[in-house]
Amino acid sequence: MTNRKGLVLDFGGVLTTPLIASALAFEQREGLPEGTLLTGLYLHPEGIRLTRELERGAITQSQWNTAAGHSLGIPSEDLMGRIFADLRPETSVIAAAAAARRAGVRVGILSNSVGLHPWNLYGGYEVERRYDAVVLSGEVGMRKPDPEIFRLVLGRLGLSARECVFVDDTAHHLPAAAALGFAVVHAEDPAKTVAELETLLGVPLSL
Repeated sequence: MTNRKGLVLDFGGVLTTPLIASALAFEQREGLPEGTLLTGLYLHPEGIRLTRELERGAITQSQWNTAAGHSLGIPSEDLMGRIFADLRPETSVIAAAAAARRAGVRVGILSNSVGLHPWNLYGGYEVERRYDAVVLSGEVGMRKPDPEIFRLVLGRLGLSARECVFVDDTAHHLPAAAALGFAVVHAEDPAKTVAELETLLGVPLSL
């Protein structure tokens, strides 16, 4: 038996196929050396600053597109959408989340968002209908791993951290959640993620 009544899921890379695979495909299409995006946008101090500002809602996606495109020396039009054009739903994890809800588990989304225009990461996923709480970083001015954003989603679910499991594909986000009392799952393989959730939640989630 388990006393866990809640499940909090990251979105990109958990409920979608891996972000890195889409980024690598973009680099190939654009004729960029492999690792260009990682180095230029996620390891370079200015790239890190821009992305953090975007995730907090301090700049728009269009502003990020312009700055990132200039930094990489490539066209900026709908750059975020072009980078992640190959993302697809991770159907097994989406189905597991739905099964958890049917079993009485409250399920929330906690996502470091990237703006909603011109490209909407969440388009077509019906997140407001399918989940009990949705917290997007850009709408609340905070981002993971800030403990306050975890507390916010807990408040919207009406649960404590010790009653919940948190799943993220970014390992850097897990310690903050664990420190609050969440059971944590590093999403690296969908089948393994679902199996771990079945154990932690104590309910069958596989099809």
